[in-house]
Amino acid sequence: MIGLGTATTQLDTSVNIAFPAITKGFDISISDIQWVVICYVLTYASLLLALGRIGDTVGHAIIFRIGLIWSTAALLLVSYSPSFGAMLFFRFLQGVGAALVLSCSAALVVSLYGEEQRSRALGMYAMMLSVGLMLGPLLGGALTAAWSWPAVFWFRVPLAVGALLMLRGMPASSQRRQAADRFDILGGVSLVLGLVTMLLALNRLRELSAIWFGILSAVAFAAFISRESRAARPIIALEILRQPGFALLNLVSVLANLAAFSVWLLVPYFLARAPDYTLTESGIILATAAAGAVLAAPIGGRIAGQHLSTERLAIAGAAAIGCGLLLLGAWTEQTPMILRIVGLAVQGVGLGLFQLAYSDIVIAALPLKDRGVAGSLVLLTRTLGTVAAASVVLVTFEMLNIQYGFLAGFQKTFQLAALLAFFAAGLLAVSRRRIGDPNSKI
Repeated sequence: MIGLGTATTQLDTSVNIAFPAITKGFDISISDIQWVVICYVLTYASLLLALGRIGDTVGHAIIFRIGLIWSTAALLLVSYSPSFGAMLFFRFLQGVGAALVLSCSAALVVSLYGEEQRSRALGMYAMMLSVGLMLGPLLGGALTAAWSWPAVFWFRVPLAVGALLMLRGMPASSQRRQAADRFDILGGVSLVLGLVTMLLALNRLRELSAIWFGILSAVAFAAFISRESRAARPIIALEILRQPGFALLNLVSVLANLAAFSVWLLVPYFLARAPDYTLTESGIILATAAAGAVLAAPIGGRIAGQHLSTERLAIAGAAAIGCGLLLLGAWTEQTPMILRIVGLAVQGVGLGLFQLAYSDIVIAALPLKDRGVAGSLVLLTRTLGTVAAASVVLVTFEMLNIQYGFLAGFQKTFQLAALLAFFAAGLLAVSRRRIGDPNSKI
């Protein structure tokens, strides 16, 4: 039921396939289509931590249910957008719904399994997220071909409604609220403002406006830190953020996801140049990256903490991402399909293992009462990595493409992405500070 609910957010990868139809339907330029992504991603990413804290306060199941109801309405509104401007506003509303659902989903999954089964529960959760990412492009193409772009939105409505019906037996809250458990509104506003401007700065790295967004972000985060240092119940305890090992772990997550997301940015262009592949075949090949994560996450959940420590599993996952990207960096026009699939699958397996281990470490490091914040932090660093990749990877490829041509630029970009993943693994390997989990050495 939780997996069905989170599918309403993860299946948003189907929207990418509908971009040409949206562009044609609203008679807009290709450059304008980026706002369909920006309005959605910036909204849910900036709200995750704040809503995670609200979920810790009022109950995770309540926030999750509200998110499903909100998402149902927003998806219907986007489907019937009368103009492009209206669509962008409705995408903002959809982002709010996604934040409500995602901010408490990990905490709900762990609560169903119990602490002794935490790693296994997170493995199943990571698998659910990856299934949505894998199915999105495959379903999006078929739905757009049959019913045009609105279908990539309204087909998720039955999923949200079905998840709501299945949640009827779940208690609204298993937590005992205390008088001090109040949401810090001023802290939440400064946090959201800081995250929004930081994401805009990452998105606008090639423009002068990135500097101003960066300054605004720094000011907002300074206000957030000042506020939270005096709050009775901060949104996230600043003491844990000051620990070098914990800060490094979250930086590594951003770097690993930045490197891994290069696959979704550049591989479609390579496959589009291959005359032997149809659009359907290209989609299937690309989906093997997510399939690798689907297979690896539950396996990692079984071995984490029992046969292999979570920090070593995270290192192995980041290194596997690098190995897969190196294989992609060796592609040529003559590379057999099986070798292309292997490279994508290895990268996907590495990402699945890393995300599972990282989630387990972060959730174990924060107090039990902060599970919503912990799960939200995991998703936030993942989103920061993907947003940064959209600027960093594309700028790098464009520069190398101009200098060396498409194929050599493609290869060198993935080789650099592989180095970044290996660097992330190295950062974890040399760190030996504990951050709260007795089994963790990071």
